Amino acid sequence: MERFDEFLQARGKRITRQRRLIIQCVYARHDHFDAEQLLLELRAHVGSIQASRPTVYRTLNEMVDAGLLKKMVLDGRAVYEHDYGYPQHDHLYCSSCGKLIEFSSNEVGRIRDAVAREHQFRATGHRLIVTGTCSVCMSRRVQSRHQDRV
Repeated sequence: MERFDEFLQARGKRITRQRRLIIQCVYARHDHFDAEQLLLELRAHVGSIQASRPTVYRTLNEMVDAGLLKKMVLDGRAVYEHDYGYPQHDHLYCSSCGKLIEFSSNEVGRIRDAVAREHQFRATGHRLIVTGTCSVCMSRRVQSRHQDRV
């Protein structure tokens, strides 16, 4: 929270009670989430302090700008995850059910570095989202096709 406080102060802003609450809620999570999920969670678990929808969206965007969250847009929906202090990883995204699977691969890093060298580029990171169909959705499709034939 200290890093975010410094980020806001540098921009002439401060951490309000609502922002503090949003930050606590974000860091209590260890999964991917969108702003609406966070808003529902805040409304369900919070007593007298309420954070408005615009405050939630604005705070999430500020946390992205501060380098504390990563934002991914999947099928037009902004999804967030912790960024600060987490190891490099990539994602598999099921376009059928919306499931997001994290994975780490040294091979992806080696390919990134090789491509960067080839183009005389210094890579400092990357983001990879592989879109496709998860095993659960694939098996549902197979079952559905099988039932259609019967």
